[in-house]
Amino acid sequence: MQTLAIALGALVLYLVAYHTYGRWLARKIFKLDPDRVPPSVELEDGNDYVPTSKSVVFGHHFTSIAGTGPIVGPALAVIWGWVPALLWVLFGSILIGAVHDFGSLIISMRNRGQTVGDISGRVLAPRARILFLSILFVALTIVLAIFGLVIAAVFKMFPASIFPCLIQIPIAVIIGLWLHRKGINLVIPSIIALGVMYASVHWGDSGWLATFNATLAQWSILTWCIVLLIYSYVASVLPVWVLLQPRDYINSLQLLSALALVIIGLICAALFGFGSGEEKQALEIVAEPIRIGENAPPGAPIIFPFLFVTIACGAISGFHCLVSSGTSSKQLKSEADAQFIGYGSMLTEGFLAVLVILACVAGLGLGIPEVIDGKETGETLTGTAAYHARYATWQSAGGLAAKVGAFVDGSGNFIKALGLPAQFAVALMGVFVASFAATTLDTACRLQRYVTQELAAATGIKPLTNKHAATIFAITLAAVIAALPGAPGKPPGTGGLLLWPLFGATNQLLGGLAFLVILFWMWRRRLPIWFVAIPALFMLILPATAMIIQLFVGPGAWLTGDKPNYLLSAFGIITLALEAWILIEAKAAWPKAKGVLEAPPTGDSSAPDGPAC
Repeated sequence: MQTLAIALGALVLYLVAYHTYGRWLARKIFKLDPDRVPPSVELEDGNDYVPTSKSVVFGHHFTSIAGTGPIVGPALAVIWGWVPALLWVLFGSILIGAVHDFGSLIISMRNRGQTVGDISGRVLAPRARILFLSILFVALTIVLAIFGLVIAAVFKMFPASIFPCLIQIPIAVIIGLWLHRKGINLVIPSIIALGVMYASVHWGDSGWLATFNATLAQWSILTWCIVLLIYSYVASVLPVWVLLQPRDYINSLQLLSALALVIIGLICAALFGFGSGEEKQALEIVAEPIRIGENAPPGAPIIFPFLFVTIACGAISGFHCLVSSGTSSKQLKSEADAQFIGYGSMLTEGFLAVLVILACVAGLGLGIPEVIDGKETGETLTGTAAYHARYATWQSAGGLAAKVGAFVDGSGNFIKALGLPAQFAVALMGVFVASFAATTLDTACRLQRYVTQELAAATGIKPLTNKHAATIFAITLAAVIAALPGAPGKPPGTGGLLLWPLFGATNQLLGGLAFLVILFWMWRRRLPIWFVAIPALFMLILPATAMIIQLFVGPGAWLTGDKPNYLLSAFGIITLALEAWILIEAKAAWPKAKGVLEAPPTGDSSAPDGPAC
């Protein structure tokens, strides 16, 4: 019953937080005004700026910010025990992550839909714009280079997920055209799309479709990376309502309904046990509450600060500021919807991360196949033995297959508690993971297009201000990196692994810098800043500490270790230097900023928010 109590307690906590702290931010701090003309209406162009209902924007926003982050991060972090991971997810998402996402969305909407990087040049300091955009560009390049590998790996692990993921594309285009041309109610197309997608999961790996899935699963990682980047280009340059919006929306329907199945299965397993007859198992947490010091798993880094960069999505992720200020701010048709999108989506992601933690520390205990030397023995591990089989060492738990597999097996057990076939449960969870990754990939490509165009405008590189040129440049760079072997013995297509170790700290640093921009925006308006200043300080110090440790501490240090990695060292030092530079600019600007409104966005002759209060 402890597992069920944690799940229901987390749900209640998030609902209370949304209607108290979230409402206070919306009404007293950001003062959402339904009569204010949003960028989607003021600058409507039918391509990027498109007024959209909040349910569709929620689907886009939630699936874009979530990706595989709230799955792989918590699924690895429970190696330190379930209590630290759970506490960081709960309080991080409510007090830090949701404030970050909500604030980024609001300042973008008040600045004609510009990204946080672009806004930084006016609210903080002119040089900060190029510095900030440079960090954004590096982070998004890593995402584009690695997520093709992630999706390809998931497809190879779960071939039954391939057809259900691919069929989402034509369904999304049909739904997008249907809604845009006829303006019909969302209910009918939503039901139809959800029914077709679940049917594809149920029958998508039988008959000729099984052969189809098996054939595509044999594609090389490089082939998948190229195909997915080409798809991302198309999704990036098409009007947002044709593919990106409807695909994210129908994905959200399937993903949220799958989460509902997981929750119901968890309840059934907690109340009635798992299995049948006299062999029914009780659902219980089989992992230690905390594993540090002498009980720390072999090879694991120290819990502070690495817990806080291992779990990013689900608690706080800098990538979210790009989605809030890059795409969602251009789609909301009313400022009154911003709390639901900015604050509510992050809490939903936090709840997903809670379920991932429970799947890995309780769901696994219901039974997993025993594997020795990569082969199943035919025996089933349950209880503590199942958890320790997956979390014996940092190395054994750290691979993508191990992290995704722990969640799929644990959550699959919850679904099997409903009496659903094991094959369907595994296929559904495979689609769940691959779909999240795909929505992040196509959104990241669109965001990289915006960042490239903004950087080109700031540096005078006019050809790259064109959306097609900017997108081609972005995916070409990502493809070149991805095409490299990620390590000796790794195949082409794994090149994203070369830079991936940078992403955790860089991503969290990005969150700290976004908080800094929000902080300056509020300081210029004489608004209360304590609830932003504390998270900003935390998110600026913590990832920098993690980066310094990775560079200089221990035998595995990138720069001073036994086997130096000069590529990672160079990028790490450059990232720290950029952070230091931005902080120097911020320190110089802070005394002069209070109560002084920044220049209005380009093309707007009036101040963005009226006089300072």
